[in-house]
Amino acid sequence: MEEQIDKLNSQTVLEEWSGTSSNKLSLTAVISPSSSPSSFTVKTYGNRFNLFSRRFLEAFVPEGFPNSVTPDYIPFQTWDLLQGLSTYIRMMLSTQALLSAIGVGEKSATVIGATFQWFLRDLTGMLGGVMFTFYQGSNLDSNAKMWRLVADLMNDLGMLMDLVSPLFPSAFVFIVCLGSLSRSFTGVASGATRAALTQHFALQNNAADISAKEGSQETVATMIGMAFGMLLAHITMEHPTIIWFSFLSLTVFHMYANYKAVRCLNLTTLNCERSSILLLHFMETGQVFSPKEVSVLEHVLPLWVSSWSSKSTKFLYTRVRLGVRVSSLNSPEIMELLSSAGSQYEKAKYLLLEKKGIISIIMHKDSTTADVMQAYIHALVMANLLHHNRTSIHTDSQTWMDKHYQTFISKLQSSGWKTGRLLSSSITWRANWSHAIPEKKIK
Repeated sequence: MEEQIDKLNSQTVLEEWSGTSSNKLSLTAVISPSSSPSSFTVKTYGNRFNLFSRRFLEAFVPEGFPNSVTPDYIPFQTWDLLQGLSTYIRMMLSTQALLSAIGVGEKSATVIGATFQWFLRDLTGMLGGVMFTFYQGSNLDSNAKMWRLVADLMNDLGMLMDLVSPLFPSAFVFIVCLGSLSRSFTGVASGATRAALTQHFALQNNAADISAKEGSQETVATMIGMAFGMLLAHITMEHPTIIWFSFLSLTVFHMYANYKAVRCLNLTTLNCERSSILLLHFMETGQVFSPKEVSVLEHVLPLWVSSWSSKSTKFLYTRVRLGVRVSSLNSPEIMELLSSAGSQYEKAKYLLLEKKGIISIIMHKDSTTADVMQAYIHALVMANLLHHNRTSIHTDSQTWMDKHYQTFISKLQSSGWKTGRLLSSSITWRANWSHAIPEKKIK
């Protein structure tokens, strides 16, 4: 028995591999038995520098990188770090102006006065953040790209207010409160959209790891930006023209970097606009766009800007109102709704109503996320038929849904789209309806 064990040991070779991903492993050591009994030899591979560089990189990229994240992670993070760097450089300039306006370095300034001004500034920002969350919190998921841009624009506006404040001493408190209010919108919108994007990047349920590594990257960008910002503030001290030129130049670059960052994103979730783009293409060709193709077509700026720059584009989703309140309808509309509930939408968990080119969706109180998706696609079909001056839009749209809806959803899923939920504003108003069975008269 002992001879068999010795024979087995003499044939066994043990290898040591290092890496966080199965296809990114590197051989570091080989342990094999030697000629003398009860002894072995160890042969190492690589060097300490490679090991250290690999460990250092692991502090800034997610485990299993790049296979654990989506392909758009690298370009987005590159542009995002560049815009963050410009933000921290400008922050030093705006902070310097703000402190000088408060009275730092002046004998006439009082501690209680500066404290009270700073308190009003922070209080305004806190209240502004709560109000912004109340009014727009449910919309941040559905338009993550646009709100990402808006958040950074509001941050730029806040810094501009800080830089302007020394020029108007009599309105100093009002100006810095406006700046704080603007930055409060940034904090809410940026944090919420970042959470949505982190979920998008995570391919292996590693959202927490991605978020932690993004924090490490942000820390390094902050330190570099603060160092360059202090150097720039020292160089431009008492040179207001150079300060304004530097600030405005960095602001332009900041907005450009943000625009490039959101343009890199190929989101696979369905919101109102992406659903509209996909449906129009499917109704015309029978095929669906990939997430990358849709990302080129969807707008990332506010809708009024996109409408002005591309007047030929059909924004069908602007003609659809999801979750309409029944009591807001007038008597003829309610009569039409009751008629359609008993005929065209008898088996559906939603009702559709067309009025002056606008399609209203009334959701049933027991409707699911799949019903919401179906209702919205149905409403888009109606809006498209209405755009082509079709008269029997209810009948024609129902015929299209019965024939093509399941095929459309299947092709979306095979192209990588997530069809489980429509990202839209919260549906706070629903309705309930039932079909009464008429009683038979007994003769």
